[in-house]
Amino acid sequence: MSQHVTDPLRWWGATIADETAIVFDGGDRVSYAELDRWTDNVAHRLVESGVVPGDRVGIVGVNSLEWCAGALGALKAGAIVACYNHRLVATELGYLIGNSEPAVVLAGADHLARLDEVAAWGSRFAVVPLDDVVGDRHGAHRPFGRIESHADDPAVIVYTSGTTAQPKGVVFTHRTTFSFIFEWSLMEPVYQRGTRMIFVLSLGGAPGILWALLHMLTHGATLYLETGLDPEVTLRRLVDERIEVMMGVPVMFEAIAARPEFADADLSALAATTVGGARVPGPTLEAWLAKGVALRQIYGMTELGGSSIGNSRAEAANRPESVGRSSMFTEHRVVRPDGSDCDPGEPGEIIVRGPSVTPGYWRNPEATAEAIRDGWFHSGDVGMLDADGYLRVVDRMKDMIISGGYNIAPSEVEAVIQRLDGVVEVAVIGVADDKFGETPAAIVHAADEHDIDIDGVLAACRTDLADYKVPRYVVVVSEPLPRMPSGKIAKRDLAERHADLPATHPRLR
Repeated sequence: MSQHVTDPLRWWGATIADETAIVFDGGDRVSYAELDRWTDNVAHRLVESGVVPGDRVGIVGVNSLEWCAGALGALKAGAIVACYNHRLVATELGYLIGNSEPAVVLAGADHLARLDEVAAWGSRFAVVPLDDVVGDRHGAHRPFGRIESHADDPAVIVYTSGTTAQPKGVVFTHRTTFSFIFEWSLMEPVYQRGTRMIFVLSLGGAPGILWALLHMLTHGATLYLETGLDPEVTLRRLVDERIEVMMGVPVMFEAIAARPEFADADLSALAATTVGGARVPGPTLEAWLAKGVALRQIYGMTELGGSSIGNSRAEAANRPESVGRSSMFTEHRVVRPDGSDCDPGEPGEIIVRGPSVTPGYWRNPEATAEAIRDGWFHSGDVGMLDADGYLRVVDRMKDMIISGGYNIAPSEVEAVIQRLDGVVEVAVIGVADDKFGETPAAIVHAADEHDIDIDGVLAACRTDLADYKVPRYVVVVSEPLPRMPSGKIAKRDLAERHADLPATHPRLR
């Protein structure tokens, strides 16, 4: 079967030529016909730079229209787009480039010097500045013929965050990409021609290139692409543009709800508002629900296309701790170490099977074999199913703290502390302990350090948690906690920063 992820752009470019494909930062608008012509020209540029079908084309840069045109042009040329996080330093970029071996890297101006460093270490690749891609927008149109492809050919490589090891390149084929788009469109009627979606995260992750760019262009929708989150601007855009779809992480929705304009904002157009990466605090859920917007918890990871399951609108308020039930074509199980199914309410590993699950990791057969066993992707996440089949995510298996033989889920402790006045965000990590091997420590970001009473934190934890789950260290900080590009708190960074905590802070009990 011949499928290509840019086929919809070609079709919409001819069918709804003048309708808007992308609006960048609320101003620059690109129609479907213009985007189709622009990406044809980019495809020619890349072929003239030596790209042939099956080559990798790397891309690194901040959100921009030229990033979109560059990635789409590379796909039209038959290349596999390898997305690199724009925040990476040269050594980190070097690892990804060594793994993907791109023929060409499309790069923003701020990244050219870093790529020069990587090239000096021996990597061989051409560089095309994204600034050059800008010129292809208004140049004479050079039609580019469709590259024949198989549905199971790789289309995109998105790298994992690498929180416990080197990043792995997650492969998305044309088939897996269309599969998640098709499945979600059946379950969510809002995904259709003309739908308006706003996106403020990085294009370089699965939510960006897959959910925002390819998903919206497949539907003939309009993507409102922002350089990043500005709570005031994003809220104004939601109201003025009658945005229907928004996805993100909890901290985004907290920041928007904290704006004074939020109280009077008309958000009635929002039909699908999904949140992933961490559990949404109760006050944030309530603030948006009071505006008629149900923040719907989702579950997913890069290997699952970004999102494989999501709470329904009806259950968003009734079951806020849930991420929903298995999707139409995608199955979820919770299993014990021996592979048997857990009983309702029993924690175990979440495993997933479905048409949009990655076929594997780029040039890493060992990691692929470890993750995909008997047709099921093993997530490394701990979850529980209730008697009705609703899934609740407990924590990452690698984040679990084992203290004196007891398993402690950091998210459970974080949920208690997050409810306290003055807490902006919190992360619970494990630190070394002479008696128990490991013990929990809470790193609390407060609006004002003086607002947090450590004794009050301990008292709340002792009220709601078993004794062994109560943090033995509480550190209050004034700066935001470090985050990965996905928006998740970078717990590995926190653990490294606070590795000497037992030597620098008193043990609280």
